[in-house]
Order: sequence, then structure tokens, then C-alpha cells
Amino acid sequence: MPTGRVKWYDAEKGFGFLSQEDGEDVYVRSSALPAGVEGLKAGQRVEFGVAAGRRGPQALSLKLIDPPPSLTRTRREAAAAEHKHTPDELHGMVEDMITLLEGAVQPELRKGRYPDRKVARRVSEVVRAVARELDA
Repeated sequence: MPTGRVKWYDAEKGFGFLSQEDGEDVYVRSSALPAGVEGLKAGQRVEFGVAAGRRGPQALSLKLIDPPPSLTRTRREAAAAEHKHTPDELHGMVEDMITLLEGAVQPELRKGRYPDRKVARRVSEVVRAVARELDA
């Protein structure tokens, strides 16, 4: 049986397309899905039987190789990853960032030059970490 990935699938319309690893796209209808499966996610790996349809290859039966990601697990992981630091810790990080900018970056900029790469890289890592935490 050929394998491939779900290119796209519209559960409301009941059809979509699979991309074969070595060939053209394959049309798939909801009737080809395994029992209990109502839809497919783009990028999901599948194994399928193929027949020649009027407009090209069509999947007759389909087997999921990679199950779709669990929505609850994904939400739980996202919530846990949102805020890694307490507001007090973040306050300290922001103060440290300001001190670093005032002590290492501003003096160089006042002299009309950029800070050296090592300092710039360190400062940018700190700024990105604070930005990620604030954006979460």
C-alpha cells in the first residue's frame, strides 16, 4: 500500500487530497476513512489503497500511520509553556535587561558605534527571552 501525507481535508464537505511520496495527489472521500475517524489533519501520515478514478487516483481505504495530535494535550502543553516565570521573576529579568542595556549597549551607541558581536548576541538573547515571556 502506498503511503503519503494529508495535503488538506475538509470535514464539512467530506473530501480532501493526499500527497503521495512518489507520485501525484490522491483524492480521498470520507467513505475511505477508517471507522470512527471523522476527519484528517494536514500533514498527517497515512497509508492508503489507490484506484484509478475518472479524474485521477482515488483512495479506496485509508489507514492512519500518525494519529492526529490530541487537542487537549496540545492546549495543556501550550498553557504550561505560556508562563515559565512568576511575575516577580519576570520583574527581576526586566530590571536585569534594563541594566544590561544601560551598561553595555547605550555607552557604545553614544560613541556612535554598535556594541561588539559577543555583547550584542548576549543582549539579544536576554531581550528575546523577556519578549517571549511577555508575549505568552
